[in-house]
Amino acid sequence: MDGDIFGELGNSTQVDSRLLQVFQKSLLQAQDILNQNRLLINEINQNHESKMPDNLSRNVGLIGELNSNIRRVVDLYADLSNSFTKSREASSEGDSSGTLKSDGKVNQKRIRSS
Repeated sequence: MDGDIFGELGNSTQVDSRLLQVFQKSLLQAQDILNQNRLLINEINQNHESKMPDNLSRNVGLIGELNSNIRRVVDLYADLSNSFTKSREASSEGDSSGTLKSDGKVNQKRIRSS
């Protein structure tokens, strides 16, 4: 990831640098998990090809870990999508009351009229 998407986004709108940091962190976490999944899949395939009972039994645990990792990636992308949507809504309202929490989610503050 070289940041081109973020560079283009930053040129067209006012984007909070903290939001970009959260996006980058989440995308890197997702990439790390996907890299781990590639290794798991390779090991699962090798175990399957060996047809050895111990290796086939080990695949049960490896497939469970793979499924768990996939859920984590889906959750990361869902959180990213929600954070981005909320951030865009806050910026389109022209209101600086939308603040980014440390977990990357936008915290909306309601301003009451007097």
